Amino acid sequence: MNAYSVTALSDHIKAILEDDPELGDVWVEGEVSNCRPAASGHWYFVLKDEGATLSCVIWKSSAAALSTLPADGQRFLMHGAVSVYGPAGRYQYYVDHCEPAGLGDLHQRFEALKARLAEEGLFDAARKRPLPAYPMRIGVVTSRQAAALRDICNVLARRWPAAEVRLAPTLVQGDAAPDQIVAALAAVARAGVEVVLLARGGGSLEDLWAFNDERVARAIAACPVPVVCGVGHEIDFTIADFVADVRAPTPSAAAEMVTPDARELRLAVDDRRLRLTRSVADRVDGWRQATDRLAHRLRLVAPERAIRDHRTRIEALRARLGRAMEARLRLARADLD
Repeated sequence: MNAYSVTALSDHIKAILEDDPELGDVWVEGEVSNCRPAASGHWYFVLKDEGATLSCVIWKSSAAALSTLPADGQRFLMHGAVSVYGPAGRYQYYVDHCEPAGLGDLHQRFEALKARLAEEGLFDAARKRPLPAYPMRIGVVTSRQAAALRDICNVLARRWPAAEVRLAPTLVQGDAAPDQIVAALAAVARAGVEVVLLARGGGSLEDLWAFNDERVARAIAACPVPVVCGVGHEIDFTIADFVADVRAPTPSAAAEMVTPDARELRLAVDDRRLRLTRSVADRVDGWRQATDRLAHRLRLVAPERAIRDHRTRIEALRARLGRAMEARLRLARADLD
């Protein structure tokens, strides 16, 4: 039996694909999803339709030459070649040209719902509520297994450990997610929280679609306490972001937005205490000086001093009178003698 190694089989498949002239010069139309430019300058995304998905790559050199680059939710007509990426064992479409072919279905639905809810006023700034300054009970609506939950709990424990955290677990992806999110929002509001964090990590347009559901949007609008939406990454926007009272770029940022920093508060309290101590000391010192001045003035006008002064003068006059009488008597005796 002549067995292939994994690498050899992958190379063989790659050679078959690359030897096919049709796959080396092929046009494909589909909707772009999960589009992420890498730090290297390459672009990675998925091209999809109702029946399949296709992993795609645009190398940095090709991307620099393109006038239009792919964007999530939009339909594109692309040209390139199909080959195999051996380390991952998958075939990929290497794109060297792309041009818009219209909005994708999900993007069209997103824009339609966004326009309708905006017309109803659900995005109006006037209905946005301020966040509580020092919330003591914080609600979190996310998946119990989500990395976002760990990030949120770490931030809350570091910044504001005095707060009680109430979790309303829910699915954050899939067809069942919208109804569960709606129920979780209602449950956590009944728990008496002061603010709600609605969160999940990043993902493709499809992964985040539960947060573009009209039921979720109306549940956020109906929530009796402020809602902070921290869904996806900074570049991700959902309908929930527009309806929420505050939009955070990430789940961790949402946790920071709803909490004061306990360490900063302690420093502020210490500073206020020092300033108050100095102010009281300065005021007491001022009162002491004023009291000393008044006491000095009182001593100057006190009757005891005047009496003492008069008594001293009387004693002095009495002494002078005694001396004068003695002198007169001596003179009188001298005359008699």
